[in-house]
Amino acid sequence: MSSFPPTRKLVNQHTGRSAIVAFRSLSRSRTNSVCGYSYRQHIRKQSNRPLPQTPSGPLKGIRVLDFGRILAGPFCSQILADYGADVIKVEQPGQGDETRSWQGKGESSAWRDDVGPISFYFAAINRNKRSLTLDLKKPEALKIVKELVKETDVVIENFVPGGAEKLGVGYAELSTVNPKLIYASISGYGSEGPYAQRAGYDAIAAAEGGLMHITGHPEGGPVRPGLGMTDMSTGLYMHGAIMAALYHRERSGRGQHISASLFETQISLLINIGANWLNMRRDGQRYGAAHPSIVPYNTWRCKDGVWLALAANNDRQFRTLCQRIERKDLSQDERFATNAQRVEHRADMDGILDFIFASKTSREWMEVLDGSGLAHGPVNSIQKAFEHPQTAARKMIEPMQWDAVATGEWKGIGVPVKFSETEGSVRQRPPTLSEHTDEILAGAGYTAQDIENLRGKGVV
Repeated sequence: MSSFPPTRKLVNQHTGRSAIVAFRSLSRSRTNSVCGYSYRQHIRKQSNRPLPQTPSGPLKGIRVLDFGRILAGPFCSQILADYGADVIKVEQPGQGDETRSWQGKGESSAWRDDVGPISFYFAAINRNKRSLTLDLKKPEALKIVKELVKETDVVIENFVPGGAEKLGVGYAELSTVNPKLIYASISGYGSEGPYAQRAGYDAIAAAEGGLMHITGHPEGGPVRPGLGMTDMSTGLYMHGAIMAALYHRERSGRGQHISASLFETQISLLINIGANWLNMRRDGQRYGAAHPSIVPYNTWRCKDGVWLALAANNDRQFRTLCQRIERKDLSQDERFATNAQRVEHRADMDGILDFIFASKTSREWMEVLDGSGLAHGPVNSIQKAFEHPQTAARKMIEPMQWDAVATGEWKGIGVPVKFSETEGSVRQRPPTLSEHTDEILAGAGYTAQDIENLRGKGVV
C-alpha cells in the first residue's frame, strides 16, 4: 500500500487554500554532525533512520497527474513529489515508461529476477510517485483520467504537440472538467513553428541549440555532456513555471496552460555565449575545461595524475594565486597583469601553469591552496563525489529498504534544496509498474469488481 493519503476531499474543503503556503515540517530538526563520519558509517546510519511516511513539504495537498516519460517530465514531477505533492505517474500497461528498460551494462544482476521492468535510471527520477497504468486509446481510460482530473491540480505531459488532443487528454478538454487545472506541456521544439512536430531528444536539442558546438576540446569534435543537461534543465524550468502558475491561480482562481521545449531551454542556456553572438557576432568556441572570458580558469594535471580544477576570477585572486604557487613574477608580467591581457595570452598562461601544477601531487596543491579563498578542488570520480564529506553533511544520499533490489537496499540521491520550515523528503521508493493502480482507482470511486472488469478489457 502507498503511504500517501487515499483521498484529497478533506483537503479541498478548505476553500482558497494556498498552493505554496509553508506547512511546518513534522520531521525532527537535523544537525550536520555527520561531517566526521566515514561514507559507510553514514550509509548505515541513514539506512536505520525512519523516513517520513506522509508528505510534509511545501506542496502537501497538491496532486499531480503525470503523463511524462523519459527524463524532462519525470525529473520535473519528481521535484514536485520531493516537495510533498502526490504524483500519480500514468504509464502504458505492460511496458511503462521507456526508462524502465534502460538497464546499464551488468545491471540485471542487481535486480531480483521476478521484478520488472525496472532500472536504476528509472528509479533515479521516479521516487515518491504512485504508478497507474492506463491504455489511453480506450474510452474507459479517458473516463478514468477525467475522474482523476476533478481532484488534480497539475497535469504534466510530453506527447508530441497535438498528441494529447488526439487522445482526448489535451488542455482544452481537461480544463472543462477542472477550470483551475495547471496543464504543463513539454516537447522537443514547442507547439508552433516548422519543427513543432519533430521528435525531441536531449542530444539533438544540445546539437541544434548550440551546446555541442561549445563543448569539447579545441582540437576535437563536438561533445555531448555526460548528463542529459538539456532535458533536466527543461524539467527545472517547468517545475518553476508550475510553481508560478499555482501562485497565479491562488490570486486569480484560474488555471492555465504552460509549455516548455528542449530547444527553447537550450537557446536560453546560451547566456553569455549567446549574448556575445547577438551583440558582437562572435561565435562560441570549444575551450575544454577552460572559461572563454576568464584566465586562469581550467583544470591542470598534477604529479599524481589527478586533475585539479582552479579559478582566479579577478586580478586580486590572480595575485593571490601567484603568491601561493611562489611565482609573484607572473603577476608583474605585462602579458598577465590584467584578466583581459591573460585572455589574450591564454596559451602562454596555461602552458606555464601546466608545468607548475605538474610539479606537485594534488594533495600537496590542496594544502598549498587551503585558506587562500581561491575556488579549487580535484576532479573527482563518481565514487569520490559520493564519498565527499559534504555529500554526507548535506544528506545527499538517501538509502531505503527495497526487496526488488538484490541487496535489499536502494540508495537514492537526496533532495538538493533545503527548507527551514517545510522540508522536502524521500518518503517512498520508486514504484513498480502498475503498483498503485487498484489503490488509485479505489480512491476515485471504482469498486473491486469495476477494477477487475477494466483489467479484463486491458484498460489498466
